[in-house]
Amino acid sequence: MFGFGPATRIYLAVGATDMRKGFEGLFGLVRDRLLCDPTGGHVFLFCNAQRNRLKLLVFDGSGLWVCAKRLEKGRFTWPQKGDAHGKVVLSHEELTLLIGGIDLTQTKRKRWYRKVTREELSTAQAQQSA
Repeated sequence: MFGFGPATRIYLAVGATDMRKGFEGLFGLVRDRLLCDPTGGHVFLFCNAQRNRLKLLVFDGSGLWVCAKRLEKGRFTWPQKGDAHGKVVLSHEELTLLIGGIDLTQTKRKRWYRKVTREELSTAQAQQSA
């Protein structure tokens, strides 16, 4: 799989997409339907009506990549509702789960927690009092 950096956004196009579309067709969908820049380095996901195939479109700086996956059994769990432009933003972890066949509607995101050290706490208190 690609190594996407933390600044890379992952957009999922809700609903069904014609999987006969290639580079130009998916490029046009990203530009016209999702209202995003296809050459921005972000990742765009599309799925067919049967939800057993998906395509991923990404620009790596020198050209477009189109990657495809077909499930032998089962279906991808694909959102049917998104924002006003018909897209959903996924995290890198959600992309991995989705491609792995995990149902994202059945997962629960935990609150992020980080233990604060005494040094960090005293620094923060000193900044507040200053």
